[in-house]
Amino acid sequence: MKNKLYYGDNLVILGQLEDNSIDLVYLDPPFNSNKNYNLLFTNETGRVSDAQRHAFDDTWEWGLESEKTWVNIVETYDPNIVNLLAALRQHLGSSSVMAYLVMMTPRLKELHRVLKPTGSIFLHCDPTSSHYLKLLMDCIFSPSNFRNEIIWCYRQGGRGSKHFARKHDTIFFYSKSNNWTFEVNSIRIPYHGTGGYQTSGRGIRSKNGRTYHPHPEGKIPEDWWDIPAIPPMSKERIGYPTQKPLELLERIIQACSMDGQVVLDPFSGCGTAIVASEKLNRRWIGIDITHLAITLVRTRLEQYFGPRLHEFDILGAPVDLEGAISLANQDRYQFQWWALGLIGARPFEEKRKGPDGGVDGYIYFNYELRSSHIGKIIVQVKSGKVSVTTIRELASVRRSQKAEIGILLTLEPPTSNMLKEAACEGMFTCLLDGNRYPIIQIITIEQAINGQSVLYPKIYV
Repeated sequence: MKNKLYYGDNLVILGQLEDNSIDLVYLDPPFNSNKNYNLLFTNETGRVSDAQRHAFDDTWEWGLESEKTWVNIVETYDPNIVNLLAALRQHLGSSSVMAYLVMMTPRLKELHRVLKPTGSIFLHCDPTSSHYLKLLMDCIFSPSNFRNEIIWCYRQGGRGSKHFARKHDTIFFYSKSNNWTFEVNSIRIPYHGTGGYQTSGRGIRSKNGRTYHPHPEGKIPEDWWDIPAIPPMSKERIGYPTQKPLELLERIIQACSMDGQVVLDPFSGCGTAIVASEKLNRRWIGIDITHLAITLVRTRLEQYFGPRLHEFDILGAPVDLEGAISLANQDRYQFQWWALGLIGARPFEEKRKGPDGGVDGYIYFNYELRSSHIGKIIVQVKSGKVSVTTIRELASVRRSQKAEIGILLTLEPPTSNMLKEAACEGMFTCLLDGNRYPIIQIITIEQAINGQSVLYPKIYV
């Protein structure tokens, strides 16, 4: 099976997967909290871009879709689920919390269906809705298959002055049956002296002098995990505020799956579960409803693993020029994010540097082997008319951004005057490989679909 990255509604895509085909599910769905979890990037004024509002507003608000789903649940679902949700709706009414639970219910049902009998699911949530989700998980997976309520503790971020600092998330661990995969020796951690015990190479001695010999590879972790969140300046951080550390996902994947087994993340976001799966030689399936997320995952995989990356398919995205034109007419923001993915560029807004100033995406590359200098490529995406003025403006933005290369990714073919204007900007010489690259490059969407890439140094060091 090839690894797969799906663009679309995860409920629809889950319905296409076979019964009992997945070994491990990890999901980190949008929480229903007072802050809007779905808003990814803010500019220097603290405002959210129109693109994000277009993509994410009202994700979990009660509306016609919630009402339709509610009716379907009442008419077709198991009485235990219906009775639970009916009681909750009597208490919560047609609130955003109730909309969240109603929209999660069919997705959790589908995840139960696609899990193998030996499979497990890890549902990541915060204290805002975890108590409601626990009841729902008990109904769908059975209380007897509840394994752990894992508390992930971290320290980074701000602290309130009127309450204790809220520094943990909840992860519910359920199996599908009483015969589940748990690779205990793959997740052992070092012993630490706690609770009056002293740890030494000879064993653990209690206060009464009795000696307990530790496992040579370490202990099994408790159900609270002290794993640091990603520091602001970490190389791992890509600017996605809800990004989870690789260490967290690696522990989950190592514990409940084996080499070559299939991991599914139906809310992929920036793709940490997918990156961890690729790193640990698991097969994987990722799903997300925005091309922003698909582009982030795709470029993150390519930049993280380079030539070592296993082949994967992207499904649900345009595959020809006609599909690209259709997407551009439907939603220019989704078109922009999808187009950036064609050439391995990341969306500009993930860097949180304020207004884009004519920059839609960027690519970084190695510039000098013995220098901290990193080469920068800026990308503009155009779905409408382009002209010589477009090239002149791109050249100006490239200089102001101090980028080595500027790329115009255009739906319409360039004119001969545009090609001449781009050529006049000259060539860039890379000190790392000694090669020369056009400073301004024009790539049409059709060319990008057919595999044409940006000309820049691609050396993995």
